[in-house]
Amino acid sequence: MELSVIDLAPYLSANSAEAESAAAKLCSQVSGALKATGALLVRDPRCAAELNDRFIDLMERYFDMPPEFKRLQERPELRYQAGVLPEGVEVPRVLVDRAMQEELERVSDDAKPIIPKGPDNKCRYMWRIGARPLVTRFKELNSDPVIPEGFDEWKETMNSWGYKIISTVEVVAEMAAIGFGLPKDAFTSLMKQGPHKLAPTGSNLQVYGQEGTVLAGYHYDLNFLTIHGRSRFPGLNIWYRNGQKVEVKVPEGCLLIQAGKQIEYLTAGECSAGMHEVVVTRKTVEAIKLAVEQNRSLWRVSSTVSDIKPIPSTLHPTLVLFLSWQFYTVCILITNMFMSLTLLIF
Repeated sequence: MELSVIDLAPYLSANSAEAESAAAKLCSQVSGALKATGALLVRDPRCAAELNDRFIDLMERYFDMPPEFKRLQERPELRYQAGVLPEGVEVPRVLVDRAMQEELERVSDDAKPIIPKGPDNKCRYMWRIGARPLVTRFKELNSDPVIPEGFDEWKETMNSWGYKIISTVEVVAEMAAIGFGLPKDAFTSLMKQGPHKLAPTGSNLQVYGQEGTVLAGYHYDLNFLTIHGRSRFPGLNIWYRNGQKVEVKVPEGCLLIQAGKQIEYLTAGECSAGMHEVVVTRKTVEAIKLAVEQNRSLWRVSSTVSDIKPIPSTLHPTLVLFLSWQFYTVCILITNMFMSLTLLIF
């Protein structure tokens, strides 16, 4: 099963009955892909490949700075939710989740992830995207951004790319809602003032470039939807809902979207949070050799945004509540009748 590639242009420009009918079919494709595989590829005409390249250029420069420079952007008191999160801090879920480990024991060898021996061989930069609530109990999720000294273009580049791809997530969320038969804003209304993060990762392939090395261990994301720009080095593996393991290749000009745990909750399991890992594969090694020949950076950068619902908030299974409201209403009526009968008897 191949990942669906969906062009968002017809939906964005739908201005006639015929165009809206075609857009509705696209919405069904989006919801169908999220339900069947937990992932899809999209092409958004507003997100030019050049913007992704500019962003990756910036992050390659930053990650290549000396460790003592990058330590100035660490904010451990904020649980690393702003600034740089250093290498060796993030521990993949597969190392601590016993239920996940037991589940993997029943998986065929060709579909198993590579189990890491310790924390991830990657660092990450946390940059908030979008408006934040005026009052919050979660300072670390809504803190002021950290800007490295000497990177004059930092704020403009980070915001330019971050806002572009969060707008793609919003469109996909709209389309998914329509595809599921929900109101258009069923998901996007929950995204307002969420602690969305542009959170690019950096792995030094000059150090961790051996085939089989785990850069990011097997895990799912806790957020609503995760969106990835195209990386210059392959190595991302994802798992479909049926357990099929797929090495992802993001075409030029496309973005990868994967379901997180929040959409699993909101759809009462209609969508399932997508498992994934990043490892050095044979194709990664080939890309490393080419980068050396071309004198390019050996930092593997992912241009990732996590769309997160506001915290604190309660996530209700929107899909189930909407699709079964008639059944729910009948249950309430029966309950009320029973209570009235009980009062009459006693």
